[in-house]
Amino acid sequence: MQRSTLLLERLQQIGLSLERSGQALALLGLGSVGIETERLDEYSDLDFFAIVQPGSKMRFIDNLDWLSNIKAISYCFRNTVDGYKLLFEDNIFCEFAVFEPQELNNIPFSAGRIVWQKPGFDSACCQPRIHSGAAPSSDTQWLIGEALTNLHVGMCRYQRGEKLSAMRFVQQFAVDKLVDLVKQTEPAQPGFVDPFVADRRIELRYPTFAQLLPEFMQGYNGSPQSALAQLRFLGGHFEINQAMKQEIERLCYL
Repeated sequence: MQRSTLLLERLQQIGLSLERSGQALALLGLGSVGIETERLDEYSDLDFFAIVQPGSKMRFIDNLDWLSNIKAISYCFRNTVDGYKLLFEDNIFCEFAVFEPQELNNIPFSAGRIVWQKPGFDSACCQPRIHSGAAPSSDTQWLIGEALTNLHVGMCRYQRGEKLSAMRFVQQFAVDKLVDLVKQTEPAQPGFVDPFVADRRIELRYPTFAQLLPEFMQGYNGSPQSALAQLRFLGGHFEINQAMKQEIERLCYL
């Protein structure tokens, strides 16, 4: 059986298990098992929300029998107050949360697909309510400033001998800001866009930028070279503060 078929069948089984519980209202499939099932492949997993009756949330969090009665659980841990990451014994991986309807108004999530719902359930709460308004991370100058200062802090720590911390500042935090800036440096190719995780499918959507990623992330001992490569990218596409640029370069060449 193809992996995609197995995943969708498992999701249906979860919906039936919720129905049998007598305390559930709906099952909302998200991501590649939501409204984008064409993305399913051998490496997909199950992302979903279980919507349950008011007052019954903890029953589904404290006791995972509604999942283990489908297939034995090999591993799970509660990664948020609302849910788990979980591996079934047949290697199907899940990331899920349990909510009561009134909670969804304050939860950011992408549009999903209702896999199962109790007759008469008002599914309006399953429509995402992402608040509008520009966040600081969408401002170009903020992103450039964050990238430069992350490079500076990272190189100071590198020269202090804190190479692990330096690697994170240079090759993770600063790179994250370049990823947020990339749409201003080349046109996006068609492809899946995750509104919450900017680096998803970036190799397909921004192939020119993706070719530079190995230069931006050169490993534990490679933070100076990584920082210089990022400076070249920033300076090639944006106006950056020259005093900060020169100081980062100085730190790189010590």
